[in-house]
Amino acid sequence: MQSAAAAGGVMCLPSVRPLWAATSLPNVKFPSAPRERIAIASYPFRDFVAGRNDSEGSGKIEMKDFPAHMAEKLNIKKIEPWSEHFRSLEPRYLGQIRAGVKAAGGAIVNVAVDGEHSPYAADKAERDAAVAFSKQWVDAAVLLGAPGIRTNVPKAKDSEPDVDRAAESFSRVAEYAATKNIVVNMENDNPVSEDPFFIVKVIEKVKSPWLHALPDFGNSVAAKPAEYAYDGIKQMFSHAYGICHVKEIVSDEKGQTLRVDMAKTFGILREATYKGYCSMEFDSPGDPYKGTAELIETTLKYLT
Repeated sequence: MQSAAAAGGVMCLPSVRPLWAATSLPNVKFPSAPRERIAIASYPFRDFVAGRNDSEGSGKIEMKDFPAHMAEKLNIKKIEPWSEHFRSLEPRYLGQIRAGVKAAGGAIVNVAVDGEHSPYAADKAERDAAVAFSKQWVDAAVLLGAPGIRTNVPKAKDSEPDVDRAAESFSRVAEYAATKNIVVNMENDNPVSEDPFFIVKVIEKVKSPWLHALPDFGNSVAAKPAEYAYDGIKQMFSHAYGICHVKEIVSDEKGQTLRVDMAKTFGILREATYKGYCSMEFDSPGDPYKGTAELIETTLKYLT
């Protein structure tokens, strides 16, 4: 059977090879000033930023202009663009975005990438497609001058979340990313396929300095009981490197509004001696400009 063959293949995971001992470590120079540690995700501004399916002249903000727009509106020049806000991955187009970032005096701190293929599917072809997709965005990150990507873990149609198969896939992605000096991040986003404890198990199995966690303040709080959620966030921060997502107000699957314990979560961040960026990802009903401005003020309070 295909699933049995896949299971058998897991016995020789790249993670058990001494690959990483021979590979240099990520060495991103993170700023220490609180405001300089803040970035703004483009995802909350999806109604205002042109996506890949928007026509030219749509009146929406092009990604190359997003850093200057955020600098003007919110006094933050660092961004975390979402993959759906890229019209293509052609080098010339990516170069235009990089030039726009440079002209604004900003930086891309991470690229949030959403794909459709599951890295833990029983179907090997599906896993291979997930790996190829992530590698494509690793190459894009190089051209953009970004230090890392967040690649997602979509649910598989033929399998429940599987640590071994996910680890085999992410070992391949991390091995490739290491050759490009790009950090790969995994987020606690989907409560089933990206449960924080599942992500931690995958990261610990791969054992690569190029594979890290991206803790999201709100996603687990919206999906799980409080004790489970904050324990999961703590585990995520113990494996974080360069990027986390700051949220304060989230909605659960029933539409009920929940508030993140910001003092507790920033306490977890400090306890983990996390030195990376905090990306503002306002994801609630309402004006994303106002919501993001409030997140910035809250973050500055706790980082200062």
